[in-house]
Amino acid sequence: MLDDFMIRAALAGLGVALAAAPLGCFVVWRRMAYFGDATSHAALLGVALALATDLPVLAGVMLVALAMALIVSGLSDRQVSADALLGVLAHAGLAMGLVAVSLVPGQRVDLSAYLFGDILAVSKTDVAVIWGGAALVIVLLLSRWQALLTATLNPDLATASGGNPRREQLVLTLALALTVAVALKVVGALLIAAMLIIPAAAARPFARTPEGMAICAAVLGSIAIGAGLSASYIYDTPTGPSIVVAAAFLFALSTAASPLLRSK
Repeated sequence: MLDDFMIRAALAGLGVALAAAPLGCFVVWRRMAYFGDATSHAALLGVALALATDLPVLAGVMLVALAMALIVSGLSDRQVSADALLGVLAHAGLAMGLVAVSLVPGQRVDLSAYLFGDILAVSKTDVAVIWGGAALVIVLLLSRWQALLTATLNPDLATASGGNPRREQLVLTLALALTVAVALKVVGALLIAAMLIIPAAAARPFARTPEGMAICAAVLGSIAIGAGLSASYIYDTPTGPSIVVAAAFLFALSTAASPLLRSK
């Protein structure tokens, strides 16, 4: 069955959607859109590191994504405003990655595959890696769900009840770095943040509880993967951007339906 490239692509996309959905909800609740950008754009530096040292691309991306996530987390309490700091890191990370890849000697790299993803080229090994990473993220979030939720919605209450909001933020950054690493081949460094944020934002009008929003985001993300793959196959459009366009269309529909949902 896995010899069919479309089935492998669908399985890979579904794995990314299931991991990104609950994580994206925390990104939306914490207003951390640039956080996802900073971590995902730095993935290109990981590609350059992997090419220069003959490491697997996944390992290079994981190392750099983790480093960027820890830097962002450590600097978030400094005097520079969060928006400015994350904006600088997001764009600087992307630019440094592009420059670093061009400086790797003896490598001819198709950057579009890393910038926009190449989901139709995923192998059976890629699918296994994506589902393994997605399973780790889901288990991590499930095991820390209540603590993460309390630290996100009310850090003072989390501290008063014996929790540690900074530890929960670190858990979130680790899960985000892992998701970025496994999703790079599906939607690329430029569009990973979109798959984190758009399904979660689209799910918000339909949800009455945080858990409901996470489940709804996973459903909408999976629909976007299927619709984007279908549109790419039928109209011969780039697959990663087609998936993000489908997600944006779902967001527009949910935003339009939001007043009706609130009146019920």
